[in-house]
Amino acid sequence: MVVGALKKASIPQNGVGAFVLQCKRLDFHYCDWAGSSRGMNVFLRNALPKFARAHPEIEIHVSPRPRKHPVVRGHYINGREKAVCVRNLAHSQVLKKVELLRDASGEKLKRTTKPVRSLNESVRGIWSPFHAQGENKWKL
Repeated sequence: MVVGALKKASIPQNGVGAFVLQCKRLDFHYCDWAGSSRGMNVFLRNALPKFARAHPEIEIHVSPRPRKHPVVRGHYINGREKAVCVRNLAHSQVLKKVELLRDASGEKLKRTTKPVRSLNESVRGIWSPFHAQGENKWKL
């Protein structure tokens, strides 16, 4: 008996062995003086330490940006970045925006043409009129 090697190596897919979070870094830019950064300042003081402890795999940078609106910027492992302006938002809304950036993949938004997209072939195969049985064999 001859032992042959596999013809196709397994394709790595996120979530099949280990899940790799796509967001690698979050940058928080805020202003100490401006009123539009009020919610961001409360978030940085109260909720950010808990968020950082819960997600040690994400690098967090906090930097002041005087006389500018507050911005949260996410950097992803595919090289892209997304920025969200959080001016005049409450600290709970800032947390929702941060979670949105954490859960995003970094890819551009795409219009979906089909409801289901898969990397695997169809289990049932491709339909052909020659597969039909009996009297419905040639009716399309």
